[in-house]
Amino acid sequence: MSSNPLLDFSCWGLALQLASAVIITGFVAVALVSLSLGHGVIRARLLVAEGVIGGLGVMTAATLLRTIGLRTWHQILMFTLILFLRILLKKLFVWEKQRLFQNPD
Repeated sequence: MSSNPLLDFSCWGLALQLASAVIITGFVAVALVSLSLGHGVIRARLLVAEGVIGGLGVMTAATLLRTIGLRTWHQILMFTLILFLRILLKKLFVWEKQRLFQNPD
């Protein structure tokens, strides 16, 4: 690793992962407030989906920053699996969001 902490990409990756967790948590909190104010379950689900989509985008960027330090095949395989799961989850939440817009029960 570099002696300059600003060039330590794994540190930036961890900071971005924390930011993505804060984004998701914030959207869930807003969805709970929306539910408590009687705005409906559909609106709350849309808010959570938006938060997860945004948070997963930031998490993907964090993972890509951390890949700079990959040195073994095991690390590369773990990165690939995590990236695949995040992309799959993001696609699932985008699909759910589109489904909610098309069929608002």
